[in-house]
Amino acid sequence: MRSADQFTIANKPIASIDLMEKAARTFVQCFLRDEFDTNKSVAICCGKGNNGGDGLAIAHLLIANGYENIKVYIINFGKKQSDDFAINLQRIEETRCKKTIINQASDLKNLKADLIIDAILGSGLNKPLSGEFEALVLAINKLNKKVYAVDVPTGFFAEGKLPRDYNGIKAYKTICFQRPKINFFFPESAIATEKYEVVDIDLDEAFIQKQEADFYLVEESDIEKILQPRKLFSHKGTYGHALIIAGSTNTMGAALLSSMACLHTGAGLTTACIPQSGLIGLNTNLPEVMALPRDEYTRVENPKKYQVIAIGPGLGTEPENEKLLESLIMANQAMIIDADALNILGEKPDLIDKLVANTIITPHMKEFDRLFGEHDNWWDRVQTAAEQARKLKIVIVLKNQYTFICLPTSKILINPSGNPAMAQGGMGDILTGIIAGFVAQKYTATDAAILACYIHGKAGDHLAHEHFVVTASQVAARVSKEIKALISK
Repeated sequence: MRSADQFTIANKPIASIDLMEKAARTFVQCFLRDEFDTNKSVAICCGKGNNGGDGLAIAHLLIANGYENIKVYIINFGKKQSDDFAINLQRIEETRCKKTIINQASDLKNLKADLIIDAILGSGLNKPLSGEFEALVLAINKLNKKVYAVDVPTGFFAEGKLPRDYNGIKAYKTICFQRPKINFFFPESAIATEKYEVVDIDLDEAFIQKQEADFYLVEESDIEKILQPRKLFSHKGTYGHALIIAGSTNTMGAALLSSMACLHTGAGLTTACIPQSGLIGLNTNLPEVMALPRDEYTRVENPKKYQVIAIGPGLGTEPENEKLLESLIMANQAMIIDADALNILGEKPDLIDKLVANTIITPHMKEFDRLFGEHDNWWDRVQTAAEQARKLKIVIVLKNQYTFICLPTSKILINPSGNPAMAQGGMGDILTGIIAGFVAQKYTATDAAILACYIHGKAGDHLAHEHFVVTASQVAARVSKEIKALISK
């Protein structure tokens, strides 16, 4: 982003101070959508770098937008200051804005405001706060006020491994410029900012897109490019045959959910390989799905007749299921592997190296660590996932609030859809079924994973507008509607 700043200034008719003004203006527009009561008092804490310069420009613009009670606190913990900070400081001197110099953290004891804007330190930090900065941030956090951070909360690392004991600003919302910070997508960021919003400051997009990067954000436009409409004269054979190996006597729900999701995603034929005891449940709830009864001697005859095999939801880890999984792997069959099938792999690590190229595995955090070793932070976990996807030539769908899709090419795709209302049992079973439905229709493993994660989350997002919690069954039933909406744009 620093390179994009520099390139934009060098190649567009805009000076750095004007780009800072643009950033401040977009910040204020976003801020005013949340905080439209101009009677509230606002304290703006500004360091002496460009982040502080943003804060000074924000103060000036808030006054212009009707805020009467604005006070700027200049954090004077060093001699250095940026040129653009100095220009905006001069502009503030020419207004009626109140200003206080903070030479040490204890000087902040008289801060009283309804809202605080954090513009102390920007995104270049790569070590925890210490000394006066640490004391200052502790004092601000103790005020328990609503804090808006400019671009990044002070003390938060924009990328890289996050320290276990975070000692930075605890923001209500971060308004960041042009791109979200990579670390906003990791669970450890929750302590630093409850939410974030990205605002466009007109940096050169063509330049940004040409940069080498490991991380990519999935957008709706990507989904629209991948999805293919159904054509005239197509039939059930056109859209493939999916086999879902799932469920046990006590966990037939997982098999039903996966099969339902596969059906609604559009597989031409769906067969559920389930225990004999689940036949009534399957026939009653999903009459469109065929059954392949499973017992301890089950082998899948001619697995190549299926365009896709998904295995694991509610399966159980009994020896017969272990043998079934191993036989499919040895048959050189690319699969979607989830849940108990992943637990079996965790107990038989020799099988992991035998996975066929373009296999898709869909672990949550604990399943992933059973497969590839314990991790104490998400940055390292995602790096391991990227390495393993490249080494094994598979697609790893590492599930969380933001799901990381790690590709054999070393790319890491971040899926942004989904929400906490979906935090219920069965959601992983639905995702497995959706992926299977897309692979059955001859989408590549990569495209199927991208489509499934996005549409799964998007269905949950739409349902969450009207529901406090969203069930897996509701998501499965909505998948076809989401696909129709996306493909019709």
